[in-house]
Amino acid sequence: MKTPSQSMTHSINTRAFFKALRETMIAYSFDLGGLFAGFVFAYQLDIFQMSPWAIAIYPAIVSAKGVIGGLLSGRLSTALHIGTIYPRFSNNTRSFYALYAALIVTTLATSLVMSLVSLPFGVLFWGITLADLPDILATVVATMALGLFLTFVTVHVAFITFKKGLDPDIVVYPIMSTTADIFITLCYALILNLAFLFDFGKSIVVSIGLVHSVFALYIISRYARDREFLKTIKESLYTMMFVAFIVNVTGTILKRISLIVERRKEIYTVYPALIDMVGDVGSVVGSTATTKLALGLLKPHLSALRNHTTSIITAWTASIILFVSLAALSLLMNGIFVLHSFLDLTSTLLVTNLIAVGSIVLVSFGVSILTFQKGLDPDNFVIPIESSLADGMTSIALLLALTLAE
Repeated sequence: MKTPSQSMTHSINTRAFFKALRETMIAYSFDLGGLFAGFVFAYQLDIFQMSPWAIAIYPAIVSAKGVIGGLLSGRLSTALHIGTIYPRFSNNTRSFYALYAALIVTTLATSLVMSLVSLPFGVLFWGITLADLPDILATVVATMALGLFLTFVTVHVAFITFKKGLDPDIVVYPIMSTTADIFITLCYALILNLAFLFDFGKSIVVSIGLVHSVFALYIISRYARDREFLKTIKESLYTMMFVAFIVNVTGTILKRISLIVERRKEIYTVYPALIDMVGDVGSVVGSTATTKLALGLLKPHLSALRNHTTSIITAWTASIILFVSLAALSLLMNGIFVLHSFLDLTSTLLVTNLIAVGSIVLVSFGVSILTFQKGLDPDNFVIPIESSLADGMTSIALLLALTLAE
């Protein structure tokens, strides 16, 4: 027989579970918008196939944008909770402006490193040569520069959700990662169209990159002695070196997937939403853990995983529900919905979910604990690492699921 205190604890846990599930479902529902990014990808498939590197670079672009957005949303969420950043644009703290400045510089650095790392992958697996590097570099830098416009929206969403009493750790990254996928896909398609289809297009692409580079150099000269700015840059660049390698692995896997699915548009349509949602699961698990660590509500030990089960179970449950929805919507968008196609695609996506989400939960929680133990700021590492790994893990899981289904 349960004591009154046990019954109350069960009731509180139940309420906490459904409250977290409701918030997570609201946040994840924005991932359905990732289908639009995938639809653009499928619709522009001929442009993506005009160069051997264009399709392989796509997941790298999406991943890198997600990583940078994750760094911003993770830092903002924790800072809003502990009061080092205020929920307003004007008259904010020095920490807020240093974070934003670091984000602009990190975006350029990530673009450069990612492009350089793509060269050996491209030579070995994509069929490119050294002569392709300038085009890759110009395309990546210009696309990521255009993507910076979305950071204003990210900050605004973080401030609004915090003021409304929602948990930005749960809501902000899932909402903005999907929006970023759509926006960066449109930016990438625009840059590719300019570069491949117009005589003056390459000049415009190069000019966009040069403007970003000059602005980043100005910021560096202004914040060169700001400790928080330098700390964010230093820790972020360590992460971005790792990310640059992982996202190119992801691109190589996507090229392999494209050989299997050929022109099955429902797979291309659902792909960005899949990697987005698995990354969102990792972000919810990791971001809530970093906040609890900062507030002293979670012990910095891997064994504390059992004390974080509510966040894990709600994040995973919501992802399963949305994966099934993604299968149906992808088929409907491409006008090929029939029962056997729905069952086949759903089973493929659920196998993908089991492998990818299970892996990313362990990675996300582990990184948050280990970085905290080392005296580092977990928000500079958790979402960037888990989101890039999530893309790779999801791609591998999808490749395995598709292979099993053959």
